[in-house]
Amino acid sequence: MSGDHQGLALVLFTSFVSVTLGITAWAGRRRSSSVEFFAGGRLFSPMENGFAIAGDYISAGSFLGVSGLIAMVGYDGMLYCVGFLVGFLVVLMLVAELVRNVGRFTLADVLSARMRERRVRIAAGASSVVVSVIYLVAQMVGAGSLVSLLLGGQSAAARTWTVIGVGGLMVFYVVFGGMRATTWIQIVKAVLLMGGSIALVVLLVVRFHGDLGGLLRSAADGSGQGKAFLAPGLQYGVDWTSRLDFMSLGLALVLGTAGLPHILSRFYTVPTARSARRSVVWAIGLIGSFYLMTITLGFGAAALVGSDAVRASNRAGNTAVPLLALNLGGGAGSTEGTVLFAVVGAVAFATILAVVAGITLASSASVAHDLYATLRRSRRNTRNGKNSRHAKREAHNEPGEREEHEEVKVARIAAIGIGALSITLSLFAQGQNVAFLVGLAFAVAASANLPALLYTLFWRRFTTRGALWAVYGGLVPSVLLVVLSPVVSGSPGSVVPGVDFQVFPLQNPGLVSIPMGFLAGWLGTVLSPEPADEGRHAEAEVRALTGAGAV
Repeated sequence: MSGDHQGLALVLFTSFVSVTLGITAWAGRRRSSSVEFFAGGRLFSPMENGFAIAGDYISAGSFLGVSGLIAMVGYDGMLYCVGFLVGFLVVLMLVAELVRNVGRFTLADVLSARMRERRVRIAAGASSVVVSVIYLVAQMVGAGSLVSLLLGGQSAAARTWTVIGVGGLMVFYVVFGGMRATTWIQIVKAVLLMGGSIALVVLLVVRFHGDLGGLLRSAADGSGQGKAFLAPGLQYGVDWTSRLDFMSLGLALVLGTAGLPHILSRFYTVPTARSARRSVVWAIGLIGSFYLMTITLGFGAAALVGSDAVRASNRAGNTAVPLLALNLGGGAGSTEGTVLFAVVGAVAFATILAVVAGITLASSASVAHDLYATLRRSRRNTRNGKNSRHAKREAHNEPGEREEHEEVKVARIAAIGIGALSITLSLFAQGQNVAFLVGLAFAVAASANLPALLYTLFWRRFTTRGALWAVYGGLVPSVLLVVLSPVVSGSPGSVVPGVDFQVFPLQNPGLVSIPMGFLAGWLGTVLSPEPADEGRHAEAEVRALTGAGAV
């Protein structure tokens, strides 16, 4: 790209980063209690939280990856839009209010309301970190693709330093701003993203004089696939393996949203369960509108840029929307094209920064509130024995003031470690489609987190052993199947293309690992030597349904 593209885009990047750093400095002046750091003081309105949920959920996988897949494979790429949106209906109907009433900061709070706290917290905390790291890798890959396009696709070093820079910024937001800064960054990003998408769609519709049928016909011609581009089967209908992959991906996308740690943590930032539900309604409206626009932009990229050109720019298709913006503005070398390209690049960069901040905060909260706090209490109880005050606090997940400050300090340290790990892993996955990598995170979340969560909320007989088996019975198979799949080895587009230890034929493990998670939870419960704690179940049920005793 030309120097004008680079210069203007960098100015816009710098402007957004400056604004977000200002928000972080403002939020960092507040007292760093655990409620403030992990939940923003629970002071956000449903509308604010709905915009923040949309900002947290609409990631680079959607803005860059999904549009790119639609531009390259047409109809089959729309599966991601349907799955991402339908997944929020599961959240609205089954999860949002109940999780807000039962928990405090994390998924483990909900599970431990009925179970033996130590083992369940460790399992849920570990699962949340794994899901978050996979999701973070996808966002880092999006950042690398974006900057590679901006700099002409030639500098691997520039891509590496961009990924490191994004990681550094996300750590800064979390360490100094906590949930309050992260939420406002996500709100700003959601407004920018919706505004930018609306502008592109309007320009695209004007280009085709309002004829959406003509847009689809041009997309079919630009794809080189003809009418097959507009019909199912171009990517997932070649053979039975690809069809099973289609089913696996759809199952993961629909069920995975309710198990994502950074989405669940957003329900604790509002004061009541009713506010949590209204937040989800706001989010569904925003997210649904966005995905309708994503479909339009994907077909628009195929029509105006061409599928081959999108693939040539980035083999995973992650640069389709920026290329479309350049074309809608008048093409390379035009002032309007330069401005529109730079604006879209800045919006995409804002999308990545906002999402990685939310994910990093959720994962660092799991490390501090679930893993560290549980191990600390275990060592203390072993050394000194439990007194009644500590026992009461543990039963209600209420640490003392000193313990809260320790958790916040550990969360900040954990954010640095998680950021470093995500940066390292993302450098090996730069050739993968962002939406595809997000689909893997959804599969792990649906396999490990969702079974334990639903059983805890709705099954009276569910036991501690069942919870442990559900988490590990979904987490271990899903991660192992990904490692043994074509994603990691055995094909030219693999993370490690030079070797072949592929055993599992599907690219997404959800079709196998999600049922395994539910089955393991059921088996663990029926084979448990001790019955479920009826008293704790009754207490959790009353809290979940009425909000009595909720924090």
